[in-house]
Amino acid sequence: MKPNTHLGKLYLIPTTLGDGDPMDVLPQTIKRAVELLDDYIVENEKTARKFIKSIQPEKVQATLRLSALNKYTDVSEHAKMLQPCLEGKNVGLMSEAGCPGVADPGAVIVKLAHEKGIQVVPLVGPSSILLAIMASGMNGQSFAFNGYIPIDKSEKRSTIKNLEKLSQDKNQSQIFIETPFRNNKMLEDIVQALNPSTYLCVAADITLPTEFIKTMRASDWKKIKIDLHNRPAIFIIHKM
Repeated sequence: MKPNTHLGKLYLIPTTLGDGDPMDVLPQTIKRAVELLDDYIVENEKTARKFIKSIQPEKVQATLRLSALNKYTDVSEHAKMLQPCLEGKNVGLMSEAGCPGVADPGAVIVKLAHEKGIQVVPLVGPSSILLAIMASGMNGQSFAFNGYIPIDKSEKRSTIKNLEKLSQDKNQSQIFIETPFRNNKMLEDIVQALNPSTYLCVAADITLPTEFIKTMRASDWKKIKIDLHNRPAIFIIHKM
């Protein structure tokens, strides 16, 4: 279905990956979009309002109309969120961190927008997944994002070994994440499961002053100590 020019557009608005001055990592297009939009679809209203205020302090908060899209949102609510677009108004879709629709519930709204003929406009901003693969030195020509892997120790080990084999068979870097408070345990389990010669990249606090990005063989990771507790991190493995 072709976009209908009488409809509003859905703007995909990236946010920062952590605290700090948003304009250090976001282009002016984000500021201009926030200035013009009053209707938003967000994961968390409180943090979204805080972000909008940090970008446009003069924005009158009372004019904002925010719809919450998260794991508690019923599917029946999705269509209502795009109603302003059907009425000719532009809507902004925001992730809690990084790019909407990438490792983010916003993808369902983007899909629905396409089905309704609403033009989708992605704006430039930080993606922890892409920034991590850029900085890893691994295969930027072929990589896969696997989201969260199992918490159970045996299942986790099996998954890591399977991803390691996949990386070797396809020459494909394998990316995954963990809930930040489990990151230290995750790193420990990864290093124990991998072949000593397999490469592992850990990218934490990307774009923040505390940013840490390091790629080494699993055997070398056993020799250092890094505290990743409650620090958003990306893990990438590649077996040559």
